[in-house]
Amino acid sequence: MASSQTTARGVVFIHSCPRALLSHVEWAVQRAVERTHPYEWTAQPIQNGMSRCEIHWFGDSGAAAQIASALRGFPNLRFEITEDSPSGCGERFCFTPTLGMFRAVTGSSGDILVNEQRLRALLDGGEDLASGLADLLGQAWDDELEAFRMAGDSSVRWLTRVG
Repeated sequence: MASSQTTARGVVFIHSCPRALLSHVEWAVQRAVERTHPYEWTAQPIQNGMSRCEIHWFGDSGAAAQIASALRGFPNLRFEITEDSPSGCGERFCFTPTLGMFRAVTGSSGDILVNEQRLRALLDGGEDLASGLADLLGQAWDDELEAFRMAGDSSVRWLTRVG
């Protein structure tokens, strides 16, 4: 890792990972960033045989993209990666096996920023505005990942068998 670039920091949220891939995921993250916290994998309560982890990292600007590229090839993996840089802009990556990759630029507060050209294309495209904005904001990824995000909240009780 080159030390001449701007230092960034972020979080990798592994929402579901097959147990056989845990060490491979760790290696993929370690190749891209420096980190100081140990990996603490826990069971993913809403998907049998899967584990979850939250990895805080720091490294060069652009490291989130490197991590996302490395992780996207692993089967049955769901993840989100955030990157915050000193410039105030960052990135957010989301990946699910069914939807693939979503990438967005974020502001200093973590909000997704949509550039003018993408908004103009949406307005000129004749597409339903609400649907188009949902696409630009990654709503489908948020919808699919929400249950996995909530599974980490110990106050949530998951019903696995009803009736």
